[in-house]
Amino acid sequence: MNALKNKVQLIGNLGNKPEIIVLDSGKKLAKFSLATNETYKNSKGEKITDTQWHNIIAWNKTAEIIESYLDKGNEVAIEGKLTSRSYETNEGEKRYVTEVVCNEILMLGNK
Repeated sequence: MNALKNKVQLIGNLGNKPEIIVLDSGKKLAKFSLATNETYKNSKGEKITDTQWHNIIAWNKTAEIIESYLDKGNEVAIEGKLTSRSYETNEGEKRYVTEVVCNEILMLGNK
């Protein structure tokens, strides 16, 4: 049960072309947004689609796969863990970021 403590699984579509960053150490980082949709009917019987956006990052080999094969709009399944961090802007404002660190990715859909 230890592996289930911080596990995220999402299926959605890339909201943008992945941003690839190569660090000075040679490590590769991929960053992109993922949209997940949930559809339901409201009290009037109207179909409502609720879209949630998730910030995804991936490192090294996973980042290389993302760089080679994924583009805006692609449907993927990802598995990873939820992380939170904060930083300070140049103006002194504290910002908070929640991201999913992807360790596995599965390409879905047609291409």
